[in-house]
Amino acid sequence: MPAEQGTNQSVERAVSVLRALGAGSLERRVSDIAVDAELGPSTTSRLLATLEQFDLVERNPISGLYRLGLGTLPLATMALNGHPVHRASRMVLQGLAARTELGANVGILRGAELVFLANFEGARTPKAYTQSGSTAPLHATAMGKCLVSRMTADERRALLGPELEAHTEYTLATHGALDEECEAVRRTGYAVEAQERALGRSSLAAPVLDSRGSVVAAISLWGPASVLGGVSAAGRAGAQETELVGQVIEAADAVSQALGAY
Repeated sequence: MPAEQGTNQSVERAVSVLRALGAGSLERRVSDIAVDAELGPSTTSRLLATLEQFDLVERNPISGLYRLGLGTLPLATMALNGHPVHRASRMVLQGLAARTELGANVGILRGAELVFLANFEGARTPKAYTQSGSTAPLHATAMGKCLVSRMTADERRALLGPELEAHTEYTLATHGALDEECEAVRRTGYAVEAQERALGRSSLAAPVLDSRGSVVAAISLWGPASVLGGVSAAGRAGAQETELVGQVIEAADAVSQALGAY
């Protein structure tokens, strides 16, 4: 990976190795890390050895595979706990998940992806594998639609590219359909996801604003489609979901208020 102008090549390469470890399976071979980091195997091995000295990576003594080390934990924890959206939303999400018995998430925009900051599971949701720092497509999630809802159509196309991936048969996989959904988000104050990212799962989301009135995050409720059965991107939320919509909007407003929006 060639260093960008103004960057340190060694640091850039080390970061690429860490990202390769974080993006793959829990433990990885040197050759696989090298491919994802776009580095040679010998360079990757040297970087791994250095990172291991600082406890940023660990090597399984039996398999010889590498994984992220516990030395990354305090860094990640400090970054997460120091984020203003995480601080403002944590207690709100816990209460939302407890009241509705559904999953409650908060996410932000990073590049062209949705990044999850926190996830709380409710009694009516299946075991979730969404972790803080994990990502999801913007166009196929209710939170993602909230995050891009106030962009212009041209801004969304520039951010997401000309083609939108269809994750299921229900995904809004055209910019025209996404434009219409974003208009609905601006009009109603919430977004819906009806089995667009994964079959059997639906969600509702509302945008979080900062002191300038800009969308900086989104709050969502998610659960089985059998529970959120009335949710559809075309028809919005059904009658039985009206109360849940109100709770999502109320939670997003509470976080927005904590961030100085009102």
